[in-house]
Amino acid sequence: MAFVHPTASIGSDVELGNNVHVGPACNLEGRVRLGDDVHLVGNVYLRGPLTIGPGTTIYPFACIGFPGQDVKFKIGDPTPGVVIGRNCTLREHVTIHAATHATLPTTIGDRVFMMVNSHAGHDAQVGSDVVFVNNASLGGHSIIADRVTLSGHSAVHQFVRVGRLAFISGCLGVSCDVPPFCVAYDTNRIASINRIGMRRAGMSVDEITATRRAFRAVFRRVVSRTEMLATLDALAASSPAVAEIAEFVRTAKRPICGGPGKPSRRNATDTPRDQAEPAPEPQLNQA
Repeated sequence: MAFVHPTASIGSDVELGNNVHVGPACNLEGRVRLGDDVHLVGNVYLRGPLTIGPGTTIYPFACIGFPGQDVKFKIGDPTPGVVIGRNCTLREHVTIHAATHATLPTTIGDRVFMMVNSHAGHDAQVGSDVVFVNNASLGGHSIIADRVTLSGHSAVHQFVRVGRLAFISGCLGVSCDVPPFCVAYDTNRIASINRIGMRRAGMSVDEITATRRAFRAVFRRVVSRTEMLATLDALAASSPAVAEIAEFVRTAKRPICGGPGKPSRRNATDTPRDQAEPAPEPQLNQA
């Protein structure tokens, strides 16, 4: 049986599962469906269409399902809303905006941890076991694969993809796709593979070694997208992780982050950029 605090406002279209807790001053309106054991601590604002999976906990002043920040979207336009998976934790002031797409909702996977003031824009697609550290932000239509970590104050540009087990460093913005298993350390630059995350995910030493070898082969020198794919495909025969990187590159519609000091890979028809200017040498203070 659900508990609803007397000060909460619950619309007529709201559906509450077993053992749902709706705390003080919560506001639920429209087609909102809460799964079993969902806990709204208090002062939570939900607008449907919205489905929240079992076991999810939402903290005060989170706002979910409100219209996206898209000038083309008008208040009252139809929306499939938001779908949130099971056992997620959404901390204070989290915002997740409704989709502008006709049929595909903004989606948050299972066991996602969104810390204080993090944001998922309209039409974002977020996988499972993703961590948003405080103030991390996703632009509209971005795609975040499973087990990604978005560090504090990081920002992902609209339409950007971030591959599985990638790590985005703090106070960093990315407008190019971030390949799976990679660490983004500077604007549109990746530094290495995410060895710690891969170990925690249970990946074998052989798989991690193969991924590191592939990273060095294609991200530590200037190559075209075509050459990158040829190298990755050759290494992918014995490594599912490398095959995953190859498929990510093959399906990219945006530039891909480059390695340290390397240009991003622009498109599938790139020619080798051997004449690209090298990264400038750091200027030492001679004073």
